[in-house]
Amino acid sequence: MTVIAAVIAAALIVWGIFAYNLLVRDRARVAAAWSDVDVQLKRRHDLIPKLVEVVQQHAGYERGVLERLVLARSQAQEASGPAGKSRPEAALGRGVHKIMAVAESYPELKASQGFLDLQRGLSQAEDQIQYARRYYNGTVNNLNTRVDTFPDLLVARLLGFRPAEYFELQAPVEAQPAEVR
Repeated sequence: MTVIAAVIAAALIVWGIFAYNLLVRDRARVAAAWSDVDVQLKRRHDLIPKLVEVVQQHAGYERGVLERLVLARSQAQEASGPAGKSRPEAALGRGVHKIMAVAESYPELKASQGFLDLQRGLSQAEDQIQYARRYYNGTVNNLNTRVDTFPDLLVARLLGFRPAEYFELQAPVEAQPAEVR
């Protein structure tokens, strides 16, 4: 009887260690994936001032659109965490799409090599943000599934593991990369 109890206790301990290690791995993947998203968001943030400068040179009286884009950028930079960044990053994405729409009204802007380079860079940044966001949300899903499913939830709750936040799209237009012509 004591041998059976010892074997069961040992199996539970081994399972607990295994479950804990998987939870730690998944939490680390979520953190690394968020870091990748953050890098891509910063890359887009870095392109915005250059875009504003180029558009001002060719379309100076579109000031309201440019000011809203700059404001959205600063709000996005100040936000933290997936839930906090979701709304300001959505506004920034909409602002970038509006700038691209404004460019349609200015043939000399559309023909500018600097604008074309920035447009390509923004399109690539948007693509990378989408890839990073999908990967991040996949890692969040893995962690959250583990945290919420039996028997791993026993270890997760005992050791304080919590579900992670998704980084969601706020509007369908954000799923579309900035257009390059």
